[in-house]
Amino acid sequence: MTAATTAVAGHEPETASLHHLCRVLAEAAEAVGEASEYASTLALGTRIPGAGGGAARRTLLRTITDPKGLGWAPRGRGLARIGWLTGVFTSRESLAVSLAVTGLKARIRAAAVTHPELLADPDTARVLRAVQGDRQREAVRVFRSILAAKGAERTFALLAPAFADILAWNALTDENPLNDGAGWEIATGRTLTGAEPILGVSARVWAFLDRGPGRAEPLVPPPALAERLDTSGTIAGYVRNIGAVGTDGTLLVQQVVGPDGVERYVVQLAGMSGVSDKSPQDLLGAVHAVARPATPYSRAVSKALRRLIPSGCELALVGHSLGGITAMNLAADRDFCEIHRVTHVVAIGSPVDGKRPADPRTRVYSLVNEHDVVPSLEGRSSVSAYALPEQFTEFTWTDDTHAFPLCHAAERYAHNLEQEVPEASARVDADLAPFRGRVTAARFFRLYDR
Repeated sequence: MTAATTAVAGHEPETASLHHLCRVLAEAAEAVGEASEYASTLALGTRIPGAGGGAARRTLLRTITDPKGLGWAPRGRGLARIGWLTGVFTSRESLAVSLAVTGLKARIRAAAVTHPELLADPDTARVLRAVQGDRQREAVRVFRSILAAKGAERTFALLAPAFADILAWNALTDENPLNDGAGWEIATGRTLTGAEPILGVSARVWAFLDRGPGRAEPLVPPPALAERLDTSGTIAGYVRNIGAVGTDGTLLVQQVVGPDGVERYVVQLAGMSGVSDKSPQDLLGAVHAVARPATPYSRAVSKALRRLIPSGCELALVGHSLGGITAMNLAADRDFCEIHRVTHVVAIGSPVDGKRPADPRTRVYSLVNEHDVVPSLEGRSSVSAYALPEQFTEFTWTDDTHAFPLCHAAERYAHNLEQEVPEASARVDADLAPFRGRVTAARFFRLYDR
């Protein structure tokens, strides 16, 4: 169930038209970018043979520097990279980037059609108007003023439907060369892999800083926690369990005998804990997990499950926020899937759309409140123009909680699933029917970076 597509008659085009436009512009931007790189290689690198080589080189140089042609378009290595950096620092316009930026603005416009509150709120409307007018410094100034006046909670929730595209637009229009790659990935429908789009810190840096091998130790939970566990086998119940377990590095695995008498396991993974020097669920681990498949969190969970679950058993991985990212990272790990049969991944409020399970039989469910900014942090928003593969089923919705992080909390998602979108719950529960049965054991582990 995707949020309904609506258009304001006589004022806004339909979102389908805008999404088609942005995909066409992204394809054109990539084609122009490839042409720019080829022309740059000939003009600045490769020796052009023949008597007319000098004239050809001059023509190519004009082509990659002429505002009426490809714009300021040096691309590639060596002199081409120096030329590209010069263009970024001096805000010179490139045709490829202009096409990509125009596509992003179409996507932001489509988000505003689907979510009219973006334009109904005077503050967020000012941000969107600055984006449409390519006024980058004004957009940043207005955004900061909204943060100061309304706080991060309200600001991020209001802008969430368009936040990833706004970040990409900002990356491609500011004078920071480090975040351009991330902006380009989002603009062309790819998942963030190289760097984050704000400062442009490389994923290799996050991986270097987050190098723990992961460790898991069996944990005896407090009696009150064990008594609170939901054993209904519903997706809302699993999300409530994740909320009860908390974000202090605790892993919960429920052992279930299904209706067919087969023993299966439901792994329940909690989200980010904040800043920590011991837990793999910290902020550093969260940023790392978005771009890379193996992290201390995924390694610690893998070690816990090897100790507990016999090889070949069926698993359902249910995760909230960072837990959902980690669930997908495990499902994408071929070595993990050779030991365990991952039949389902359910990611709640998680940026997982760019990840793919190693086993083509694995079913993936992504459950997203459209005013939760976290699921868009990998570059694809909940109102994206790009469809997900057949293995994925995405349910999105809105509720009246336009405050972040409240709308991101596990408890709020459990409430949404039961009250606002029971049809989504019913669909997931039906698919998880083999895991609904008698809970024969609940095992806990404490997870560590090292």
